Amino acid sequence: MTSLLIIVIILACVVLGFFVLVQKPKGGGLSGTFGSLGTQVMGVKQSGDVMEKGTWYTMTIIAVLCIATVFSLDIISPAKAAKEQQKTQQQQQGQQQGEGQQAPAK
Repeated sequence: MTSLLIIVIILACVVLGFFVLVQKPKGGGLSGTFGSLGTQVMGVKQSGDVMEKGTWYTMTIIAVLCIATVFSLDIISPAKAAKEQQKTQQQQQGQQQGEGQQAPAK
C-alpha cells in the first residue's frame, strides 16, 4: 500500500512540475509580487486560469497523499512495543516453566 502511494506521489510531482513549467509568468519577480498584493485572495490571484487551478489541486493531492503515506506505515508506537515485549517475555517464561514441569522422573 505504501509503495503504491509513493508511486502516485511521484507521478503527481511530475504533473505539478508540468503545470509550473507551462504557466506564463505573471509578474516581474519579487517587485511584481509585492506590488500586486491588493489583487490576491488567500495568496492566489483571482483568475480563471486552468493551469493555476491545476497547480493548486495537484499540490493539495500531493499533501494529502504524503499524510496518507505516513499513516499507512507500520510504525510501532513505544506503548505498543512495550506491550508486545511483555507478551513475548510472558510466553518465554511460560515455556520455561512448562519444560521444568515436564522433566521425566526416574
